[in-house]
Amino acid sequence: MIVENVTKNKKTRGVFGAGRTKPGKDKKLTPARHLLIVDDEEDMLQGLRRMVGREFSDLRISVESSARQALRIIGAEAVNLVLLDIKMPEMSGLKLLREMLNLDPGLTVVMITGYGTVDMAVEAMKGGAFDFLTKPFVKEGLFRVIHNGLAHNDLIRENYQLRQQVAEGEPLSEFVGDSVPMRRLYNAIRTAAESDFTVLVRGESGTGKELVMLAIHRLSKRGTKPLVMVNCPAIPDHLLESELFGHQRGAFTGAEKDQPGLFAQADKSTLCLDEIGDISTAVQAKLLRVLQEHEIRPLGASLSRALDVRIIAATNQNLEKRIKAGEFRNDLFYRLNVVMIRTPSLNEIREDIPLLADYFTHNVCRELGIPVKRMAVETVERLMVMPWPGNVRELQNMIRTAVLFCPDDIIRPQHLTAETTAYTHETTADSSGLLPYKVAKERNALNFTTSYVHRLLRETGGNVSGAARKSGLTRAALQKIIRRYNLDPADYRSAALKLPHQ
Repeated sequence: MIVENVTKNKKTRGVFGAGRTKPGKDKKLTPARHLLIVDDEEDMLQGLRRMVGREFSDLRISVESSARQALRIIGAEAVNLVLLDIKMPEMSGLKLLREMLNLDPGLTVVMITGYGTVDMAVEAMKGGAFDFLTKPFVKEGLFRVIHNGLAHNDLIRENYQLRQQVAEGEPLSEFVGDSVPMRRLYNAIRTAAESDFTVLVRGESGTGKELVMLAIHRLSKRGTKPLVMVNCPAIPDHLLESELFGHQRGAFTGAEKDQPGLFAQADKSTLCLDEIGDISTAVQAKLLRVLQEHEIRPLGASLSRALDVRIIAATNQNLEKRIKAGEFRNDLFYRLNVVMIRTPSLNEIREDIPLLADYFTHNVCRELGIPVKRMAVETVERLMVMPWPGNVRELQNMIRTAVLFCPDDIIRPQHLTAETTAYTHETTADSSGLLPYKVAKERNALNFTTSYVHRLLRETGGNVSGAARKSGLTRAALQKIIRRYNLDPADYRSAALKLPHQ
């Protein structure tokens, strides 16, 4: 029985927790995202309104020339992104930024600055601004910053909704994701929890099968009882039978006292058997009898004991293939496979990668005891197109490495490239460690190009013309490479501003 109906009730969110930033309380997010432009020059306001409105037709745009009025709007309405002039007559841009973030910590703010106030804009970014724009605007650069700022804010608001569910006791709060496969999974978990039927959780390694087992138990009528979890391959085969079913004193050498076993511990509760496909055929026969008779006989005992235990098993193996090979009992498979739930691979839920990436980034920073780092939009875009043979666990490990080795506050694609290439090499090479020629060529080219252009832009302070002359490329050719690999010369100009003058 495969349970995969999409829930028609309230949309459920929730794989691996919530983010960090809290938008203003009691604000309802409107379907249309809201951009507020704050500048004391009326011509600038109206020009920006028209320019941005033509490019972002679904964006609600408000303009305000007064700092006090801008704060009133933020306090009363849901605002996603603010373009804020750094020089305002009523108060400094830095103070206005602080006031805005105090009203709504989830707000995304982009500073507008003239040439002479770039240092102040960099200081504003340290105080919580997302990015800054210099006058006069380049239309493409303006649109890119707005696009990235809105995407960043979407991520923050999504995470706030997840945190609200945790605070309200959302039973699937350990999960993150709102893709169709994830919503099917949530519904399957809830449906399976309504009965005492045996459940078989199937899915690739790293897809959260253990979390599914825990959630089914917690939502069931047995949820108040302690859950008993056993990782079958972790117990030596000759000890597994005794661990599961118990033994009496003297049943074998070393059995100095009675041992109740894990089934007895799980009486009136749930026993989760992780990696069930790895148990021996001898233990399979004993387990089949327990499922049929609902009773156990400890090693060395003459009488059986009736038990009320719900079984949830999990495996990443192809049990049908193992049955054909004579390595798994066909009758046990059908006893376990009463309700089958499949966990989706990360490749099936790519749209959830931004939420997962943000969550893992904040978790790693918290574990390391360092200030929170932010993952740039282009970095998330890179993650979304990568192959993920290791699923969510692979993503988590990659982000842990990126956070650890990123020297800046923002994790950009160049911080991923070297680690990503090495990690993917390990997962796709053949037994000799040799990649297919085409794959190896593409990956080496990617690593060389991004490393070279990264160094080129860093040495020229983001000056594309100077970088083109230094590299021997035409400016057009270099710009094409920069666009292809989602690099931004402005990032290198910002970095150069932070360097002490020699």
